[in-house]
Amino acid sequence: MTNQTARPRFVGGSGGSRPTGEKAIDRRGTLRRLADYLQPYHARLLLVAALVVVATVLGLAGPALLGRAIDAYVLHDDVEGLALMVALMTGVYVLQGVFTAVHGIIMTRVGQHFVADIRAALFRHFQALSMDYHDRHRVGDLMSRISNDSETINQILSNGLIQFTTNILSLGGIMVAMLLLNLPLAAGTLIILPVMLYITKLVTERTRRAFRGMQKNLGWLNAVMEENITGIRAVQAYAQEGAAIAQFQRASQAYRRVGIRADFITAALGPMFTTMMILTVAATALLGGWLALQDAVSVGVIAAFVIYIMNFFRPMRGIAMVYNQLQSALAGAERIFAVLDETPSVVDAPAAVPLRDIRGAVQFASVSFAYQPGELVLRDISLDVQPGQTIALVGPTGAGKTTIISLLSRFYDVSAGRICIDGQDIRSLTQDSIRAQLGIVLQDTFLFSGTVLENIRYGRLDATDDEVIKAARLANADSFIHLLPHDYQTQVSEKGHNFSQGQRQLLAIARAILADPRILILDEATSSVDTRTEVHIQEALLRLLEGRTAFVIAHRLSTIRNADQVLVINDQRIIERGTHDQLLAMGGFYAQLYRSQYARLDEIAGVAG
Repeated sequence: MTNQTARPRFVGGSGGSRPTGEKAIDRRGTLRRLADYLQPYHARLLLVAALVVVATVLGLAGPALLGRAIDAYVLHDDVEGLALMVALMTGVYVLQGVFTAVHGIIMTRVGQHFVADIRAALFRHFQALSMDYHDRHRVGDLMSRISNDSETINQILSNGLIQFTTNILSLGGIMVAMLLLNLPLAAGTLIILPVMLYITKLVTERTRRAFRGMQKNLGWLNAVMEENITGIRAVQAYAQEGAAIAQFQRASQAYRRVGIRADFITAALGPMFTTMMILTVAATALLGGWLALQDAVSVGVIAAFVIYIMNFFRPMRGIAMVYNQLQSALAGAERIFAVLDETPSVVDAPAAVPLRDIRGAVQFASVSFAYQPGELVLRDISLDVQPGQTIALVGPTGAGKTTIISLLSRFYDVSAGRICIDGQDIRSLTQDSIRAQLGIVLQDTFLFSGTVLENIRYGRLDATDDEVIKAARLANADSFIHLLPHDYQTQVSEKGHNFSQGQRQLLAIARAILADPRILILDEATSSVDTRTEVHIQEALLRLLEGRTAFVIAHRLSTIRNADQVLVINDQRIIERGTHDQLLAMGGFYAQLYRSQYARLDEIAGVAG
């Protein structure tokens, strides 16, 4: 009876729903926060800035040297002087290339380290966020924030920041150089600058919403892919491939539409700047020719001007492209910071103390709980459990059984009342120490990628190989492990799909035995296995239960018949309590449940055996 109590719905929608819109981005605030993450790299950034300045100055010197070579040597047939000037120009451009390569390498390393820091911060924060946050958000969207959104920041850091700085310096340097070479020609050329700036601003501002939409829709697309690929068994079992493809197509088309809009605007920048460059070069050539006829400017100066103008539009275009990249990076950064700004709903109290050396007494005192405000799923739950007792929780689907053990594990905090372990309110204890005293065996056991040995050791990471093998023997898992191709070194496939349900359960029990918890939680641990496998699991559970306080949610009567107390959960409350025999004698809800469900399940299990 898996608990299907209503939980908060996923952000971003499911099925055919569309992601919701976002508020306007706080660009300055986001940039300040990104700058804070760059503080450890300030020294390297200063070095990069110095190298960029030097490389830019060297690049700006080239056209001026060319103009000098034409006026001083070419027009006067001075071959020796021209050769020296060519050698000087060659040295200048080689040095520029060296400095450019060096600052590119440094900035690439800074970008990679920075993004690694961001990803690590995100992953740590995901681990710290409470279960209610993960209930509301889809895995694919969260993964997109770690991978795709952080990569957009890496792109702007590794390439965009240097390009932006270089282009700004180049623009300033080109304007100064042209003004120094010839003021009238420079004035006529630069008169178009305000027009270019206005057009650039007009075009690039339109890309902001498109790039933010791309990031949002990419998260939705990843969530759809992750969900359907992970659930491929269910998709194929219910012949819903068509529905899955249709859902993917909707997400893909939404991403495509926004992507086309952003790419169209970006692609338009190139031809726009090329056209403006050609027109400006033509105008400069005409103006320069007229001034040359008036002996107001030399041929070398005109040649230098043409090169400077061609170089002038290159940084203008680069700035516009970097601005587009910046919009995408800021959109990704905003999504990342939205996660980092989330605070766990379950936090340790300032004076929280660790839970140590417990006996295993558990008390629920008038506990009520709601996943969403005003919608109680548990109401006034009270119980006292003595150390070593086994408590069985039964009731219809959605009654709140799993919620009770989730509250005991402090995945959520109670809405009212309190839960105590050995008389200590769990809200006064550290979460890690509580969970260190709990062992959980779920119906759907999760196995990680790695070896069988490593999966069992997950119960206690400092355990030796001998301790792991001993736990596997106690769990009745050692015999089937030895039949595997590489014994304990056999690799586990994703989520353990190369093992049967019963084998995964035995490995989970071995993991719990190794952890040696004082309080044990069994959430329908034998509901999906055959009777023969259940015998092995029951033997392992008896060893695991010995001397421990246990909470058991079970389908089969055999797992609850010997419980010290059976709690019947229905309509948000405990409606009956007692031993199995006592509840049957009462002839109430439990007796009815037993006759309609448990007895039939045991009969089926007996036939199967």
